[in-house]
Amino acid sequence: MKDFLEYLKNEKRKADNTILAYRRDLESFEAFLEGRNGRALADCTESDAMAYVMELGNNNKSKATINRKISALRTYCDYNVRKGIRTDNPFNRIKAAKNDKRQIEYLTVDEVKKLLESTDDSVKGLRDRALMEFMYGTGARVTEVVRLKYEDINLRMNFATIKEYNAESRIVPIGRYAHDALVEYIDKAYPVITGRAIKPGDYLFLNQMGKPLTRQGIWKILKDYGDVIGTADKMTPQVLRDSFAVHILQNGGDLKTLQELMGFDDMSVGIAYLAVTDIHVKEVFTRTHPRA
Repeated sequence: MKDFLEYLKNEKRKADNTILAYRRDLESFEAFLEGRNGRALADCTESDAMAYVMELGNNNKSKATINRKISALRTYCDYNVRKGIRTDNPFNRIKAAKNDKRQIEYLTVDEVKKLLESTDDSVKGLRDRALMEFMYGTGARVTEVVRLKYEDINLRMNFATIKEYNAESRIVPIGRYAHDALVEYIDKAYPVITGRAIKPGDYLFLNQMGKPLTRQGIWKILKDYGDVIGTADKMTPQVLRDSFAVHILQNGGDLKTLQELMGFDDMSVGIAYLAVTDIHVKEVFTRTHPRA
């Protein structure tokens, strides 16, 4: 397992969170094998694979969770085949479960407006406004936001370079509200937090101790403001990202552009967004198509 995880890190360039997820999935299956027949992880059989998937289903694991575990274990066994550790992959004939549709939760435009107007002009408030304007204005993932450095944004040309989990990157525009909030944060709040002006290699969003914000820190910030405007039950980084997507589609945006802005590979993600904007899509079609 150790060699496989090193391979994911050094050759496949997987993110730390992805590698941790692989480790957990492998350890979960390893524990299952220990209780089932004491067989080593690398020596599992197709019978073991089928029994494990059945147990996951019996334990009411979601289809998405089951599919993720199957994928992780199939990748691990493929690695062992290539290394000559084994001659077959016991997960090759295990079919993925049909995923449940992800429920898209999003804020209304009015709720977003209230959220962004709920910050004050304190150092923390300026940072939080810049953070939320950036997240809603770009649709960036929370893991992408915590990696963002000052050198990744161009406030003169109004674009940001978003670095993705697979070491690739995409260019997204920065709107005027996010631009103004970032400028105010960088000029007025950042020097107070750090005692100096920002430099190219610095992380953009910091906590009040001057350390880079974490995923957990951003979650807490959003929850706190959600309490203020009465949306704490659904206030997460993913909800801001989903709000970005839904509002673009509601205003006539197209899926291809949305895919480029948000960096998702599977177009079924875009279809899920379309499902919650069906009425608005029909309105755009009726208004714009010559034979609607």
